[in-house]
Amino acid sequence: MPNFGASPGVTTTSKQAFHLYQGFMVVGLIVGGFTFLLIVFAAIAFRRRSDAIPRQTQYNTIIEIVYTTIPALIVAGLFYFTVIVENPATAIAANPGAKVEVVAFQWGWKFNYPGHPVSIIGQTTQNPTMVVPEGETTEVKLVSIDVVHGFYVHQLNFSRYAQPGVTNLFDLHPNQVGQWQGQCTQLCGLYHSLMFFKFKVVPAAIYHSCLDSAASGTAFLTCTNQVRYPTKQSFRTGPNHIGVSNHG
Repeated sequence: MPNFGASPGVTTTSKQAFHLYQGFMVVGLIVGGFTFLLIVFAAIAFRRRSDAIPRQTQYNTIIEIVYTTIPALIVAGLFYFTVIVENPATAIAANPGAKVEVVAFQWGWKFNYPGHPVSIIGQTTQNPTMVVPEGETTEVKLVSIDVVHGFYVHQLNFSRYAQPGVTNLFDLHPNQVGQWQGQCTQLCGLYHSLMFFKFKVVPAAIYHSCLDSAASGTAFLTCTNQVRYPTKQSFRTGPNHIGVSNHG
């Protein structure tokens, strides 16, 4: 089945969201195609043949029941599967394997690792890196210190607002090692289009070893750089400069 422009996903819930999206597209194509055929049929079968007024027909109970019931069942089915996929995506684990505090600001990102002296910060073309472990649930605490921003990674099939005065919590469970591009998806000012970050997934053992031994964000990133990824994964931002500061 084609992906219809969506990502197959790199987390447990993003894969479920991807399949849901495929299902929506298939249903939409079927309904749209059937509707198009009905329009063509009506245009041909009931085209004007003379100046005589055609036979007028009112009320057909069976047809009215059918064209009311079928759309209602389709909508109910789509709603049901949406809830089935959405509930795990919004659930919060009681004991996550890792925690990351994501701070959005004009126009960049800061990634803090609670309990560790590690903080990674970068803005516009600096493209800072958020690192999480593979195969474990990571709890993300998302905040904004100025205006509304949007946390989005295409391969996660997930987006969440970072709002001033509001703390948003969500879990990510990546099951694939890799590195992908993230960005702000909410128009937030002059350099919104340059507000990028990298989302990096490393093996859990390397993640915890590097995090426990790192004395700074620079040391943490240097340690996790031992994980190499295929060269086909590229980024569409400018120079890869990473600004790092000590937490607190």
